Amino acid sequence: MSPWLRRCLVFAPIAVMAGCAVIPQHGGWRDELSMRASQLGYRNWIVIAEASFPGYNRPGLRQINANEEIPVVVDEVLKTLERTEHVTPRIYTARELDSLENDYAPGIDDFRKNLKQSMHAHETTELEQQSLLTLMEDTNKTFEVLVIRTNTALPYTSVFMELQPGYWNADSESALRDKIERQRMEKLARPIP
Repeated sequence: MSPWLRRCLVFAPIAVMAGCAVIPQHGGWRDELSMRASQLGYRNWIVIAEASFPGYNRPGLRQINANEEIPVVVDEVLKTLERTEHVTPRIYTARELDSLENDYAPGIDDFRKNLKQSMHAHETTELEQQSLLTLMEDTNKTFEVLVIRTNTALPYTSVFMELQPGYWNADSESALRDKIERQRMEKLARPIP
């Protein structure tokens, strides 16, 4: 058997498997993040995941392993998105995070403090963890999701980012829709000659 055919037989099962692809770390997770962030757009998600975050078996879900804690990764993701300028994140955290106590999750108080500092003053929305997972799973049926798995071993600490256009916001969209509606109503209100 030729060496080429032997390699094909060894790697073929890997090549045809659909699902969550773990991205190799040639230049480190920061380089992979930079490359992936430039390819992501509106309605894509980035999840900065705690250590026990579930692995998903779906096409369009990519995973990067970062040997860092969540606040460090959040800081880097936000810096990277700020450099791209074509998208901006809507940030979600688990509602359960605020109710955790240091007695049951040692280190959670320090984590919350460090996470707040890493957010670059971005506003965050709290939803229950299960709701966030459902939103991400629904999104992944059509759009790409990038999961960055971290070393953080604390419950309910994953950070979810839904990407929005960086050059167009909800206020701009609302003003445009109002203008279109006014124009439509003006056409309807014109007298018939």
